[in-house]
Amino acid sequence: MSTIAATEFLPLVATADAAADSLVVSLHDVAPPTQQITSTIVSELGRHGVRVCSILVVPDYHHQGFFARHREFVTWLRGLEADGHEIVIHGYFHERPPHTEESLCDKLWTRFYTRNEGEFYDLSYEEALRRITTARDEFRVQGLKPRGFIAPAWLLGNEAERAVSDAQLEYTTRLRTVCDLRSGNIFPTRTLVYSVHNAWRRAVSRSWNAALFRLLKNKTLLRISIHPHDYSERAIWEQILDFIAATKTARTATTYQDWIADQRLRQRR
Repeated sequence: MSTIAATEFLPLVATADAAADSLVVSLHDVAPPTQQITSTIVSELGRHGVRVCSILVVPDYHHQGFFARHREFVTWLRGLEADGHEIVIHGYFHERPPHTEESLCDKLWTRFYTRNEGEFYDLSYEEALRRITTARDEFRVQGLKPRGFIAPAWLLGNEAERAVSDAQLEYTTRLRTVCDLRSGNIFPTRTLVYSVHNAWRRAVSRSWNAALFRLLKNKTLLRISIHPHDYSERAIWEQILDFIAATKTARTATTYQDWIADQRLRQRR
């Protein structure tokens, strides 16, 4: 068995010092065009005690260029993984062209809510499997070891979810859940996420997340999802840092793959 193929069957290893309560900070839309801002975010999070994150990488973000052609970017990802961060497959193109015939509900989700980025919302099984396995193999060729797949905007159709499992990835997440695809366990845990495209969205996001944080503070897992544009909005970024500061003594920062490994370990006890 080749080294690349063998990694597919390596078990996840839970960290020995995992705390009962955890924090997963996920950085979305990571690609060569967003490398600089993401690197800044990683550094600043580290200064505030979040030393590992789940890094959601798009192989060919909006068709702007295949990630492996950018050697500096690949080297940077390898360094992040070596430092304990997790590389996650985040769609393939991170965009979904509008369809000619869509229901009002579909339009609300794919156009208003996600601004045409819900790539895996209604992909066929065959096309979803092709994109996921292609991304998985491309990452492995570059020496990276993705365990999870998270669809852009968390819009993952049933056929696409089946494709993620058949691609032998470990887990996926949605807005309100984390799903261990190996065991089938689904953990209800909502993520904090922001919409910053205009002033009213930013204001609503801050108020909503402040209320949501109070509701979630006693949950075993707290999730915070960060997009590149969040860092440019100082009020948004300061609120994120406030949330992190408020949980610093009560939670251990971890990654999705390590958190799931810890849940499996706990179930076997």
